[in-house]
Amino acid sequence: MKMLKAGIIGIGYIGPAHVEALRRLGNVEVSAVAEVNQELAEKKATQLSINKAYGDYRDMLNDKSIDVIHNCTPNFMHLQVNKDILNASKHCISEKPLGMNSNESAELVQLAKEKGLVNAVNFNYRYYPLVQQARMMVKKGELGRVFAVQGCYMQDWLLYDTDWSWRLDPQIAGDSRVIGDIGSHWFDLIQFVTGKKIVKVFADLLTLHEYRKKPKMQIETFSGKELKPEDYEKVKINTEDYGHVLLQFDDGSKGMTCITHVSAGRKNHIVFELNGTEKSIWWDHERPNELMIGHRNRPNQLQMKDAVLMDKSIRDFAHYPAGHNEGYPSAVKNFCRNVYRYIAGEPKEIDFATFEDGHIADCIVEAVLESSKAQKWIEV
Repeated sequence: MKMLKAGIIGIGYIGPAHVEALRRLGNVEVSAVAEVNQELAEKKATQLSINKAYGDYRDMLNDKSIDVIHNCTPNFMHLQVNKDILNASKHCISEKPLGMNSNESAELVQLAKEKGLVNAVNFNYRYYPLVQQARMMVKKGELGRVFAVQGCYMQDWLLYDTDWSWRLDPQIAGDSRVIGDIGSHWFDLIQFVTGKKIVKVFADLLTLHEYRKKPKMQIETFSGKELKPEDYEKVKINTEDYGHVLLQFDDGSKGMTCITHVSAGRKNHIVFELNGTEKSIWWDHERPNELMIGHRNRPNQLQMKDAVLMDKSIRDFAHYPAGHNEGYPSAVKNFCRNVYRYIAGEPKEIDFATFEDGHIADCIVEAVLESSKAQKWIEV
């Protein structure tokens, strides 16, 4: 298989996860990173043993040896950076959200079509082995008619009014916080597994803290130190911490979900349950190597992650033998693998989330915000 070269823009939390995933593929060399200045770029490149460092990502785009660029920047940069990547004739892999709003994401969908380049969005939760198994069971009709879905995506890292992140700033993160940040993942996941599209939403959102205390110094400066009241500034919060959303799908089936950044004890709690006329299934991200199968007239089943027991068409999502757990890093690896093998010419069909999927997620998020404000059903 042809060796491809990749460049990563943004080496914060998710950038190194991309680097690690690409190095596990075997046919991809991470040859360059870009950051906000040359000093930081060189520091990150040294830490990750990457040869080239760029203090301006646009200089990386002029590197003719690089085939694919990964955009791992904060939300507000996604539109311009993705446009620049495509206009430089590079294949583009973007973190979500694709844009700060659906107008931006629609512009990127159109540009990607015009350029004829491979485009992808990292909705990585699709790529767990048993998520793929759940999707295949639905596709083969093993559940009967799926008439209802429910689930949640729950975290607690913004529970206190002293918790602060760039995601609290709408200028950087967008008008939606918890729905746009993690709710978009759940919406994509449930549409992927069911094969249905969300067409209407009814939402009720909550901002737990009307005001938060923002540290006056850089977070890196006070890490591990106890701050005094005078070390904070009071900031008005205009984005949501918590939300309930009712869903209607394109075939008339129903759904509901809870999305939260402020539920104590929930670290990265992603759950979905599908109810069919024959069976139910449910999956919990914190127990990702188990898929529960529910029956009416016989004992329920627990399917473990085991390639031998999975549908033969998706066995290559499970890389280790039964009993050897696989989690988040392998999901990112599976996503990157699917994109890069498509770039390399195999297979011929797209089996990853594209800019179109990113645009759909942005449209759902906007409909949720509008619904909560109007307190009525809103079409996506």
